[in-house]
Parts: sequence; C-alpha cells; structure tokens
Amino acid sequence: MITTSARPDAIENASRDEISALQLDRLRWSLQHAYDNVPHYRSSFRSAGVHPADLTELSDLARFPFTTKSDLRQNYPFGMFAVSHDRVSRIHASSGTTGQPTVVGYTSNDLENWANLVARSLRAAGVRAGDKVHVAYGYGLFTGGLGAHYGAERLGATVIPMSGGMTGRQVQLIQDFRPDAIMVTPSYMLTIIDAMVAKGIDPSSTSLRTGVFGAEPWTEQIRTEIEQQLGMQAVDIYGLSEVMGPGVAQECVETKDGLHIWEDHFYPEVIDPVTGEVLPDGQEGELVFTSLTKEALPIIRYRTRDLTRLLTGTARSMRRMQKVIGRTDDMIILRGVNLFPTQIEELILTVPALAPQFQCILDRPGRLDTLTVSVEARTDTSMAARSAAAAQLQTLVKNRIGVTVAVDVVDPNSIERSIGKARRLIDIRPDK
Repeated sequence: MITTSARPDAIENASRDEISALQLDRLRWSLQHAYDNVPHYRSSFRSAGVHPADLTELSDLARFPFTTKSDLRQNYPFGMFAVSHDRVSRIHASSGTTGQPTVVGYTSNDLENWANLVARSLRAAGVRAGDKVHVAYGYGLFTGGLGAHYGAERLGATVIPMSGGMTGRQVQLIQDFRPDAIMVTPSYMLTIIDAMVAKGIDPSSTSLRTGVFGAEPWTEQIRTEIEQQLGMQAVDIYGLSEVMGPGVAQECVETKDGLHIWEDHFYPEVIDPVTGEVLPDGQEGELVFTSLTKEALPIIRYRTRDLTRLLTGTARSMRRMQKVIGRTDDMIILRGVNLFPTQIEELILTVPALAPQFQCILDRPGRLDTLTVSVEARTDTSMAARSAAAAQLQTLVKNRIGVTVAVDVVDPNSIERSIGKARRLIDIRPDK
C-alpha cells in the first residue's frame, strides 16, 4: 500500500479519549502476548506480583516491571522473541561492542507497521510521494538504513540507498541525482556540507529541501546552521531498535516543536531515573516505552536511558516528546557512532606502550563534537614509541569503533586517580 495523501491519518488527530481507549485495548493484548509467549516476562511479572489481567486502566502499567538492555542481552539471541522462528521475517541487532548484542525480530506484520510508521513520519516531515530520498544511514543489522528505506518506499518516494561513509560520493550523488530529501545523522550532514564547500559547491544550490535527522541528540543551533547552509527544512526523527527502529516519533515540519509519538503503536512514560516513579507530563526524566502492536518482540516498559519530557500535542493530537537532551549513562555519541570508555580501554590494553590509565575528553571547539583520548605511557617509553603508540591507538579506534579521535600520550602518573570509580569521561563542551 502506498500513501500518497499529504493529510495525516485520522488516528493522528483523534481525540485523547479515542487514543487512550485504543491504547488500553492494545496494551492489554501486548501484556498478555508477552506473558504467554516470553518466559522472561512471565517470570518478571510473577516476581513483581502482577498479571496482565491486573491492567484495568492505563495507569496500572506502572505496577509492571521495567525491561532493560541487560534483559535483552541475558536472553541473547532469541529468548525475548514471542513467536516461532518460522514467523520471523527479519532480524536486526546492535553492534555488540559494549557487550552481548541486543537482538530484535520482526514478523511480516511488524514490518508492515514499521514501514507505515516511517512513511507517516516522512509525510509529517514534509516529504511527499514522488520525491527522491537520499538515505545516508547505515544499512545492515543497524535499523536506520533499512527502516528509512522501506518507509520512504511505502510513502511512494524514490529511494537512493547510499548508506553511510564515502563523503565524496555522497556529495557527487546529491549533485547528480538531485534528491528532494535526505535522511542522515545531523553531525554527518555537517560533514557533507563541509565536503561540498571544499569542492567549491554552494550547499544552498543543491536540490535538498528536507532533512530528516536522527540517531543522535542535536541542538537548535545545529538545526539553524543546517537550514541556513542548505536552505532546507530540518526536522527530527526518533527511534531505537529495541522498540522498533526509526519512526517511533517524528517532528512535524509545520511546528518543529518536539517529536509527536505515534501513540497508537507505542505507549510512552517518563520516569524518575533513580526511583522509577512515573512523572507527570511536563517533567523531565527518563523515557520508557511499551509496544502496543509488536508481535515478534513485544517490549514492556523499556528503559531507553534517554532524557526528555512529555508534552501535549500541537500539529497532531498525539503527545510530543521534547528533543532528547542526554542520557542517564556515560555513552558518548560521536558523529552518529555510539561508544563507551570501556571500548577505548579495551583497545588501549592491546597497545604495549600504553598504560591502562586514561580519560576521554569530549569537547566542541567548533560546530562538531571532538573526542581526545588522554592516555599514560608506560614507564621508560621513548618519545618515538609514544608517537607510534598514539598512531596505533587512533587507527584501532577508527577501525574497530568507526570514529576518528585524537590521542594524547602523556607522562606516567599524570592522569587523575580515584579511590572509587574512575572518572573516564570529561565533558568540557560549552553547552554542558
């Protein structure tokens, strides 16, 4: 089915009573589906003293236990699936660089819903059937590329499946194929802009008129710069693989005031990240999602670690989430790539000249975040060996994690010690 109308689906502007009634019905189904078919949920519900039948109103969901990333990892690979394998049409997974990968599955109906929701998101962003959409998210096990791809096709757009990287080629195809819209991380969009300027191309001369940016937090200042440089509308899209992928929530181009959550498929909560208490709309806390229609991998009260607040609807009656302002853990998102200090530590330990004392220094000297790894040399390491070790670590980070960092090899015993938890991340960005 191709959606060609520019008008929102009727459900997008349904009354709150209609939306709540639909959510309650679907939430009852989702809880029962998870309880009946996923041993983890059956056990966790029983441990918490709750049963799906206990849900009589939406607020009762607060009685049910949370799901975390560690739960998915502990049930690797398919322990959280609620359907038999012959009903799973596709599998996606995280990179697993910080531990056991998290694995998600989709039935054919799940994929239909996903494509429809990304199409809905793109329509809200201002993309229309017949437009050409340049997809620069990564393809493969990461949900970004394929999620964007099938949603754009469902809308009736023409997809240019570029994937990530090869910046010069990105610029060339934008020039040659003249896409109307681009889907990419905002930081990589800035890299593409810089490559255009270096080639003597005026970014505002391109055909791009809509940018749908996600996979990392980004500021209003970045939005303004992208819009001014390219003469386009820049809007935010939100998603995460454990909940679905891109298309869980979308900023509407006519308001650009936060992301409308597609509440007919996802029930949002915001909680106090310390106590787990559900907070009222308008208060800042950790975002939690429960799926309402997912068959292969129902997700119940999933703690996203993203910090935001819920707001009333504007362009749509469905509630909005404020742009994500950060995370509750120490994950670093650098140019669209997620990394942790523990990953850096693992690589440091493979370089004989480097000691396991280091800090990751996050800064923003210009428009983009930079990361410098300050690491101690081992005792009696020559200056030449230090220089070689710095180059080796930089190459390892680039090859294993996929980002470029600076490496500063410092004298032994010059990194701050701690008698408790080591302070591995130093954030000196001006807006922090």
